[in-house]
Amino acid sequence: MTPAGASWFETHFAPLSMRVGELPACLATSNLPSTKTKKGLEEMPAPLDPVIEKIIPLLPLRDPTVMTPVSAREALRALAAARAEVPPPPVASAEDARVKGAAGFLNARVYRMGVGTVPTVVFFHGGGWVAGDLETHDRQARWLAIETGAVVISVDYRRPPEVRFPGAFEDAFAALRDIVARIAEFGGDPNRIGVAGDSAGGNLAATTALAARDAGIKLAAQLLAYPVTDVVGNFADAAENGRFPSRRENAEGYFLSRAVMEWFCGHYLEDKAHGADWRVSPLRANNLKGVAPAVVTTAWFDPLRDEGKAYAEALAKAGVAVKYHSGEGLIHGYFGLVDASEVARAEAQRARADFKAMLEQGA
Repeated sequence: MTPAGASWFETHFAPLSMRVGELPACLATSNLPSTKTKKGLEEMPAPLDPVIEKIIPLLPLRDPTVMTPVSAREALRALAAARAEVPPPPVASAEDARVKGAAGFLNARVYRMGVGTVPTVVFFHGGGWVAGDLETHDRQARWLAIETGAVVISVDYRRPPEVRFPGAFEDAFAALRDIVARIAEFGGDPNRIGVAGDSAGGNLAATTALAARDAGIKLAAQLLAYPVTDVVGNFADAAENGRFPSRRENAEGYFLSRAVMEWFCGHYLEDKAHGADWRVSPLRANNLKGVAPAVVTTAWFDPLRDEGKAYAEALAKAGVAVKYHSGEGLIHGYFGLVDASEVARAEAQRARADFKAMLEQGA
């Protein structure tokens, strides 16, 4: 651990413990995990980052037996509040706004690095569809603006269980359509629009990108950070879980657990049969051809690792330009740990640099 990493950890995470409880040729092999096989299982290419290892016990949302939607939301808010004394990444402006959702206006926040014509990115926060909001993901949105130079609009979609599937998806797509229609108010360039999100937000970005293709909306890029891509079986079906070894290998002990994913799916989907719908399981979409170029990241120690990688492979097989980052040594949610972990920061920066290049190339 570097001295800077230790200082940040000791000052801002320790107090938290008291507050919360053979691939397609178009998928470049240089971007694939450098894994070996042993008895049919992949060996980890790098150990867990020791800084993150110390942080894991202090992270919330780890016990679904006692979680409620309210407690989950409060816990993520507390995590964000624990970093209140750390100056936020500096942007030129961060202003609250409103965008059209599927059933009315939604709260949003617009981040800018200056004036002039630049790319526009619509960002969807994570939190299992249930728990995140504008505040919990403020720093992620800021880094996205800083490192891409885009105008970033973070959208506060309606959450379950108050509004179940497909509410969040419908809000995400409605927000994108509204922002595209008002592009002059944001980055100003209709050829350089992208979507981005982490975890459940990555799921919404992926499904929104599919809907945009079907609606004739040309997107320049999509950034999917450790996305949920297949919820058939609600993470409770042994046969479905068996398709993705990471759901067994990383079932528990690395912050996000398989059991917590089951909890999230149970709140988002009123009917388990909805899990086969591409609007929540983009890996189940019949056709991925023509969707926006994608940057897909996963984390090695994450139950979602293999479905994220599978989605990157499926996109590439459909002829979509893909950059894939395997997140060696990292856990789910590492975009939110860049202030503490140099490993997390470097991987997130690589992903955002690839996303920026796609945005600059344009649709």
